[in-house]
Amino acid sequence: MDCHIRPETPADHVRVFEVVKDAYETPSEALLVKRLRAEASPLVSLVAEVDRVVAAHILFTPVAIGDAPMGPKTMGLAPLAVHPDYQDQGLGSQLARAGLEACAAAGCEVVVTLGHPDYYQRFGFSLAVEQGISYVGPEYDPFFMVKELVPGALEKYSGEVRYHDAIEEMG
Repeated sequence: MDCHIRPETPADHVRVFEVVKDAYETPSEALLVKRLRAEASPLVSLVAEVDRVVAAHILFTPVAIGDAPMGPKTMGLAPLAVHPDYQDQGLGSQLARAGLEACAAAGCEVVVTLGHPDYYQRFGFSLAVEQGISYVGPEYDPFFMVKELVPGALEKYSGEVRYHDAIEEMG
């Protein structure tokens, strides 16, 4: 599928809300994106357009790992949303790759995400617990992933990940 990936702009906010809501079949994640836009900084927020229509969105926000402060060197990927009309066509993969490149260009060293290992391993993610990084409890270990964007960066980070309050409050 031919798409154009670019940074999200304020003009995209209404459509991004619709894309995320429809992708997750509930407004919770869409409301989360809205809150993170207002409260979290810095953000890496990209959209994928197909025929000039926003079809997918990805958001990265700062996280803290262990004793390291929350900031631009460590980011969390959440959420990645593809509108149902555009799913299973490679759009999410293109957007994930572009998002990771944008994070690296912004100086990010490590990205974490909670998701399906089979999906995220194709982008170089591995189980975070194997790197000494965890999230909340052991029930998340099989799904909590980490990717090093700067070689050797994972040697600096260990411990529990803390997301922005908006994500933590979602549970």
